[in-house]
Amino acid sequence: MMKKSIYLFFTALFLSLSVFGANKDVEAMQSLVKRLIPGYAQSFQFKKIKSTNGKDRFCIETTVPGKITISGNNANSMAMGLNHYLKYNCLSTVSWYADIPVEMPDTLPMLKEPYCADAKVDRRFFLNYCTYGYTMPFWQWNDWERLIDWMALNGINMPLAITGQEAVWYKVWKKLGLTDEEIRSYFTGPTYLPWHRMANIDGWNGPLPMEWLEHQTELQKKILKRERELNMKPVLPAFAGHVPGALKRIYPEANIQNLSKWAGFTEEYRCNFLNPEDPLFAKIQKHFLQEQTKLFGTDHIYGVDPFNEVDPPSWEPEYLAKVSEDMYHTLTAADPKAEWMQMTWMFYFDRKDWTDPRIEALLTGVPQGKMVLLDYHCENVELWKNTNKFHGQPYIWCYLGNFGGNTTLTGNVKESGARLENALVNGGDNLWGVGSTLEGLDVQQFPYEYIFEKAWTPHLNDEAWVAALAYRHAGQESAAVRDAWSVLFNDIHVQVPKTLGVLPNLRPELNKSNKRTVIDYSNEQLAVAFQKLLEAPDASRDALQLDIITVGRQLLGNYFLTVKNEFDQSYEAKDIPAMNARGAEMMEILNDLDQLNAYHSRCSLDKWLEDARAVGNTPQLQDYYEKNARNLITTWGGSLNDYASRTWAGLINDYYAKRWALYIDALTQAAIDNTSFDEEAFKVAVGELENSWVESTDPIVVERGDDLLKYARYLQGKYNRKVAAK
Repeated sequence: MMKKSIYLFFTALFLSLSVFGANKDVEAMQSLVKRLIPGYAQSFQFKKIKSTNGKDRFCIETTVPGKITISGNNANSMAMGLNHYLKYNCLSTVSWYADIPVEMPDTLPMLKEPYCADAKVDRRFFLNYCTYGYTMPFWQWNDWERLIDWMALNGINMPLAITGQEAVWYKVWKKLGLTDEEIRSYFTGPTYLPWHRMANIDGWNGPLPMEWLEHQTELQKKILKRERELNMKPVLPAFAGHVPGALKRIYPEANIQNLSKWAGFTEEYRCNFLNPEDPLFAKIQKHFLQEQTKLFGTDHIYGVDPFNEVDPPSWEPEYLAKVSEDMYHTLTAADPKAEWMQMTWMFYFDRKDWTDPRIEALLTGVPQGKMVLLDYHCENVELWKNTNKFHGQPYIWCYLGNFGGNTTLTGNVKESGARLENALVNGGDNLWGVGSTLEGLDVQQFPYEYIFEKAWTPHLNDEAWVAALAYRHAGQESAAVRDAWSVLFNDIHVQVPKTLGVLPNLRPELNKSNKRTVIDYSNEQLAVAFQKLLEAPDASRDALQLDIITVGRQLLGNYFLTVKNEFDQSYEAKDIPAMNARGAEMMEILNDLDQLNAYHSRCSLDKWLEDARAVGNTPQLQDYYEKNARNLITTWGGSLNDYASRTWAGLINDYYAKRWALYIDALTQAAIDNTSFDEEAFKVAVGELENSWVESTDPIVVERGDDLLKYARYLQGKYNRKVAAK
């Protein structure tokens, strides 16, 4: 009788826990719908089902008249199902930006028959260290809340989650005896923290305010709570050897060495590395993971990324194998369930040094299955093909798609889709997932939706997928918008992403070609896509507005290069009337670019600066955050001037146009005086202008127009023949 009672007790307990788990998933989805489309919340019902063969699964159907039922094995799968319904039945786009509402039909379409899909891979990874600098440094909770919803809607279940780690490090370094000044001066300014976290630079634009640490701690708690509610396993950081130089004061015998200098930064910003075999390494690892777990909990997956774009203390394979072995042991000593996640960008970036024996040594120092690699830049180089499938270690195929948050049209999207499909078939059993490692979000989001959708089966062929994309951006079936997107997908998005920029955003130089402006498509074809977009019945939807601005600014930016070359040729010929005409046209293009971008807040500088100042609670902090915001997207630091260039309203007229005016005036005066162009004096003048702008806190006022379609059609008529003629 006792055995039967115990059996009944545990059976009841199991059932109650199962119901609780199911209810949690359902409640998470009900909350998500209320956030995104509150007026339709009562029209959806969610159900928990079992997975198929251990794979994530969702189903959509109409089981009750007037209601859509979405089933899934967890909330993340249900969210993917909800997004499928929104995209393909409602022609709705969910932006990853909180200030862009979800536009819905008046009446929800009912389904004639159920639709089900299964995930091809277990892990869907998202984000990059750099995204936290180029896009997210000043985000508040409402911004994160929308992005997390967007991630769930696209089936992402493994996001990088590195907000707030400086608060953890502050506790660790304090415990080890460093002073407040030593610690906060070791940290960089907020926009540069990604490169501090990757052990590239220390101290740049520091010291980091204490208020920042406190704000980010509370933000990270909210981020992780919501991500876990939606069945995500956030990837938290762990100790990878980067230590403050001041630690030598307390531990003079510790094996601390300088890493190589990075990206043109001087000695004072150089990072220090503690060798993992030193007993102090394990001590720091334990302190960090304990403190981090107290604050944020853990899902036992840790991003550990030593030697990113810097040289290790030794290139000997034996040393590299020992480093990874020792580093892994410190992880598991602090967390026996620990799994190491490593980005492989360095293997591509420093490919001359990271030979296969060195890669193999680093990877095989960790037990098989305990180090997961992010194949970081697969649209360019699929490292799994060149490394014997990462020597058996599990990996995640990733599409990067953007560098520096550059606002250019780039990405060989169609080719990347084909590469991914091949990897899913031929990539080996150790291909564990699909991901994206974009550096910034200030770009078209469709490539990322395209890649993540291919992680599920069934999925549409490319032609049908692009047509559906066009229709939901237009909000209706539009042959013109579909044709525009066919050109964009097949003929324009063919370029492997790199640090691209249209010439208006780059520092002027005489008679020098800039590799960042090279395009692998015809600007005349881009003009065709622009014209087709403008044949849309209206441009009321944010998605179509952003399409028009993105394509239009690229078109004008490409044309600017042609006019600038003509200006330079006129200077060489000392043809002053031609110089005046071409110079005036250059300034006119810049003004048109600024006005075009002003039609949307997401294409404007004022939004970036307002968000930065909003984090500060005193005028001094507000000015500090604004300087960081201005610095990153212009002069950056080191040798990275204009790396993070943006074609934004306000930035064009207030910064780029002033540089070009200096250039035009200097060359024109040299031609009038019949003297050589003094390039050194010009560089000094431009440098002074740039630095003055970064230090300024003068308000940037962007006046928004109210009829984008009308203005864009005006520009199309103005420039179409010019672009075609060139």
